[in-house]
Amino acid sequence: MSERRFAVIGHPIGHTMSPFIHKRLFELAGLKGDYTVLDVAPEELPVRIDELNALDGYNITIPNKQRIIPFLDALDKKAELYGSVNTVKNGRIRTGYTTDPDGFLKALASAGIPFKGDVVIAGCGGVSRTFAYEAALAGCRVTIAVRPQSAEKQKALALEIENKLGTEKINCCLLSEISGEHDLFINGTPSGMYPHTDEMPLSSKALAGFANVFDAVYNPLETKLIRAARANGSRVCGGMSMLVWQAVVAHEIWDGTVYDTADIDLLIEESAGEQERKF
Repeated sequence: MSERRFAVIGHPIGHTMSPFIHKRLFELAGLKGDYTVLDVAPEELPVRIDELNALDGYNITIPNKQRIIPFLDALDKKAELYGSVNTVKNGRIRTGYTTDPDGFLKALASAGIPFKGDVVIAGCGGVSRTFAYEAALAGCRVTIAVRPQSAEKQKALALEIENKLGTEKINCCLLSEISGEHDLFINGTPSGMYPHTDEMPLSSKALAGFANVFDAVYNPLETKLIRAARANGSRVCGGMSMLVWQAVVAHEIWDGTVYDTADIDLLIEESAGEQERKF
């Protein structure tokens, strides 16, 4: 039996942790799988779809997460809800999935952070959209907090979630207006990402009011936000955990693999070391 083939596609895609993480996940599962990187520009998708269909499965990063959809046979419920795909399982039916939501939920659970109560999400684009939807689906009291220049997009996202899910009103405010006690702060902005490691999306005073903090930034492994939250006694979780767990979900889709949490915790540390070594 020939070795199964997988890949990650994107454009540009020079700095990706996917091969390291997925190869280690195949090893942990005792399975063989070749995993490569394919630079596929959006305009190339129609002429390279046969190449992708020949794979057993593949991951997708920007800018192809929406553009891949017309080339698939089916979407799972979450991919359909978000209109975005980051994982494809090939076979008789080529099905698209998005593993970011479940990767996020698994990261919170592994850190012992409850996803309930009063949740404040920084940002309204990209991954913040996922966080806001998942918080609303979980029945949390959701506040989207942004800088002034993002106020229009913030209100549009809140209205979109309210209309699509039929949830309670999504609160909107500026990051500078956050105060008081809250259950969970989620940073979906790039604030604090290398090389701007001295930045935080929230003031230290406001941060002190949160029992739990999740930061989607994974470079560096420990952001200034995470360090400050830990110093406050908050329970914390960094973005590398979500990056690895969303890859775990892809393997659950491809092979039905169940991983030991201790093994994944170790892989998160290994991935952080590999990131520092390479990038």
